[in-house]
Amino acid sequence: MSGLRFNAILESQKRTPLPIEEKGRRSEFFATNVFNEDKMLQYLTKDALESVRGAIDSGSKIERKIADQVAEAMKGWAISKGATHYTHWFQPLTGTTAEKHDAFFDLLPDGKALEKFGGGQLVQQEPDASSFPHGGIRNTFEARGYTAWDPTSPAFLYGTTLCIPTIFVAYTGEALDNKAPLLRALNAIDDAATAVAKYFDKNVSKVNATLGWEQEYFLIDKSLAMSRPDIVMTGRTLVGQTAAKGQQLDDHYFGVIPSRVLSFMRHLEVECTLLGIPVKTRHNEVAPNQFELAPIFEEANLAVDHNLLLMDVMEKVAEKHHLKVLFHEKPFAGINGSGKHNNWSLATNTGVNLLSPGSTPMKNLQFLTFFVNTIKAVDTYEELLRSSIASASNDHRLGANEAPPAIISIFIGKQLSSVLDELEGVSQGKLSPEEKTELKLNVVGKIPEIMLDNTDRNRTSPFAFTGNKFEMRGVGSKTNCAKPMTVLNTIVAKQLMAFKTEVDVLVDKKNLKKDEAIFNVLREYIKTSKRIRFDGDGYSLDWEKEAAKRKLSNNKNTPDAIQVLTSKESLELFKSMGVMSEVEVKARQEVELEAYIMHVQIEGRVFNELIYSYVIPSVVEYQNRLINNVRGLKEIYGASFKKQANSQLIIIEAISGHIAILKEKTDAMVEERKKANIMTDTHKKAYAYCEKVKPYFEEIRYHCDKLERLVDDQLWPLTKYRELLFVK
Repeated sequence: MSGLRFNAILESQKRTPLPIEEKGRRSEFFATNVFNEDKMLQYLTKDALESVRGAIDSGSKIERKIADQVAEAMKGWAISKGATHYTHWFQPLTGTTAEKHDAFFDLLPDGKALEKFGGGQLVQQEPDASSFPHGGIRNTFEARGYTAWDPTSPAFLYGTTLCIPTIFVAYTGEALDNKAPLLRALNAIDDAATAVAKYFDKNVSKVNATLGWEQEYFLIDKSLAMSRPDIVMTGRTLVGQTAAKGQQLDDHYFGVIPSRVLSFMRHLEVECTLLGIPVKTRHNEVAPNQFELAPIFEEANLAVDHNLLLMDVMEKVAEKHHLKVLFHEKPFAGINGSGKHNNWSLATNTGVNLLSPGSTPMKNLQFLTFFVNTIKAVDTYEELLRSSIASASNDHRLGANEAPPAIISIFIGKQLSSVLDELEGVSQGKLSPEEKTELKLNVVGKIPEIMLDNTDRNRTSPFAFTGNKFEMRGVGSKTNCAKPMTVLNTIVAKQLMAFKTEVDVLVDKKNLKKDEAIFNVLREYIKTSKRIRFDGDGYSLDWEKEAAKRKLSNNKNTPDAIQVLTSKESLELFKSMGVMSEVEVKARQEVELEAYIMHVQIEGRVFNELIYSYVIPSVVEYQNRLINNVRGLKEIYGASFKKQANSQLIIIEAISGHIAILKEKTDAMVEERKKANIMTDTHKKAYAYCEKVKPYFEEIRYHCDKLERLVDDQLWPLTKYRELLFVK
């Protein structure tokens, strides 16, 4: 098997950067393959265009007659660009996307052929839902599912296929995807934030949640990646001795981008630009062979779609460059994992970022209102927010090598903390003229100056304020952003609704002025949410003890983290906000537990194959060489051979010891897996895999990695870390 490794290394050394042909200035061909408003202006009637705009802006229904016009326009545009098929592009609960392609081609009764695509096919399709995760929403025989057009996310041309973003629902009406709950959450935050924003500007009629994700990833030569069964099957290295050089010299971060990688990035950016994905930033990340890509902020629903599309495009482009993209949160032990930081804010239709201070005390009071309410929402629902980033793969990353810990806390910096401390001292009820002046001029009024000099950064904070947005850093690189964005927008919407109710009561029944009422309510929120604010690194044992004192959750694994989904508070939250029904929430918990089980199960099976088919045979072969060497020395030196063969005998004994433990632990792991597999209760099964099966992984790895250090490099069958991470 070592021949496969060395052939892969030789193959990787032959690679050269692919030449990339730019298509001109990117501003000129941006969104060329997107059926956006510019294209609609060309292809739609005025009535049809206004109807689509209404659906996008206010969610109004598109009539069938208009849908037929839009479908005809889409078809004409797509075919003019070489399209042959169309698909409803949706986001099932697998975490990725799905599509079923249908040809525009059809036959008339007289046998003549034509291209056909009508409003009915645009608005709704009926893909088979039988093999998608559903969490018990439907019975086995109820295979029907429906996809419905989402006009807020424009259709796009991908290859020769017109892709139409859609939601995916069961025959019984419940959402079977990640997009439908996200759209409902975005509608909730729009209503709640608009109502509060009107305190400060009556012209605000809509608030959009915005998202700017940062996609981290590893790039490995395809031949090297394919030589590792664990990378192929699980997306990460289950075993592997740490390379002598890792990231300790900090020489990769923001360094010169390797030529092959730069060629890949340029190719990727061209494809993204054509698809309307506004990519802007690229750079080396901290770990060797780790990189990052980030776009310009967009409306959250579109940003989620673009991130999912990007991940698919990345894999296809990488294939052409003989590279393999690793999106796993922790593909290599001992170095940084990959996240997908979600930068979130709120923007009004009047062009104002509600999390950015302004030039007047009133604008700064608006900033404080949304700033403090977000903190309060995260404090109230920190455990639910943690659940939104839970997965078997992200469990490996959280709390290690600069990744945020599993404890949710908020970092806002010392300067803003001091502002909140001053606001905490506001007297209850009506404010004196002196207090109003002090607050508006010396506290609220100076926020822009304070933030101008506020350069504090905290790479390990799970939820940090970074100037004009909150950055959710615990999101894993594989995660569909829709999950954390659904939770975050829902909890902030709920909190803003509660805030408005309290302010209105103080204004209407206590006769307080609006700004006095706002200060009074914010003061209480600052006091009651103080526990969630933390300026430390999140790694020290003292923080864990302190977090426990503050009664913050510390759910380190996925089965623990997602239990909160079906708590009374969570179910009531999602139901009251119209985001998910109890059935939909429970189904998602079931789906996530099943996904956790299957991921750990697959890793256990791969471990078994690695140990018995790769590691032990190679190790025994090397041990036999040593034994033959010892025999030869005995023939030469007779009874005194042990003096000359002492080192070899020590290695032989060490190998035997590691093999024995390796076999023992692998067999024990398999037995625990068998016990878990016969369990019918999903919750118990998940915990069995988490607490009984998974702990063996590190023990098996430890002895396997020790053997890698002992065995002749020419015999070791698995491509090593130094090759995976440093072959450019």
